[in-house]
Amino acid sequence: MSKAATLTDLPVSPHARRGGLKARQGRFGVMLLIPALVAFGVVVLRPFIEALTLSFYKYTLSTPEPVWVGLRNFGKVLTDERILGSFVTTAIYVGLATAFSIILGLAWAIILNQPFRGRAAVRSLSLLPWIMPSVVTAFLWGWIFNSRYGLLNYGALEMGLIDERVAWLSTSAGAMAAIVITKVWLSIPLFMAFFLAGLASMDREQIEAARVDGAGNWAVLRDHLIPHLRPVLLVTIVLAMIGNLQQFDTIWALTGGGPVRATTVLSVEVYRRAFESWDIGMAATVGVLWVATILPPAYFYLRQLMKGAE
Repeated sequence: MSKAATLTDLPVSPHARRGGLKARQGRFGVMLLIPALVAFGVVVLRPFIEALTLSFYKYTLSTPEPVWVGLRNFGKVLTDERILGSFVTTAIYVGLATAFSIILGLAWAIILNQPFRGRAAVRSLSLLPWIMPSVVTAFLWGWIFNSRYGLLNYGALEMGLIDERVAWLSTSAGAMAAIVITKVWLSIPLFMAFFLAGLASMDREQIEAARVDGAGNWAVLRDHLIPHLRPVLLVTIVLAMIGNLQQFDTIWALTGGGPVRATTVLSVEVYRRAFESWDIGMAATVGVLWVATILPPAYFYLRQLMKGAE
């Protein structure tokens, strides 16, 4: 028998076969990731690197060629009261929108988890705000809050809650309330779906046993529903924070960042710096710091996903 034939006819262990299969599967998995990595590099990574580079330059209409200024732009951000005010406004908006979206989404999910006639139809209709374009939703709520012909003023006048029409979007508190309500209305259906999925995996006998033991609604929520939904709650809170930190279109369409910068969050600040003041360097600097505010919740979200995959 020849040497070549002898090597070919040698038995291959199952362990070696499994190792070769895993290697081929690994290479195939990498090949599947390549298009996504290329798209990520072109759409996300390259623009971010360019913005990070521009943040170290002065680049305005008066300086058509970028001029290196190092960390000066970041120093200006820390001393610019308007930009610092945008950070505060962003924190208020994100906190309110996230809290109300989670609370109302959970409450609506608990209601829709109860058996009643027409539940499937109500669940389907509840998703309508989520599938509507956000700008259309902003114009809808802008009409509701309109001072002259808005539905809110009409209803409040009819019920005797106010004596004259109120320019809701012309006051700082009213404008902030408007953008928060609009975002909450958009977010409730998505979070409701998350919570409904979590509730579907819960044993109803556990709730029935708690009811038999005399537990009220608050005790059932505190001792049974919340502990069961804790992983879903963590993910939805982080997703809500990320989405609210990135919000721009509804705020711009509804208030334009006004009145008097009352709703100028970081996304609006970047837009104004870039396309109204034409200060590209400062816009890039604010954008980099804006991304820095998104990274912590994004990291926590990815860590939770990795834990769930283990």
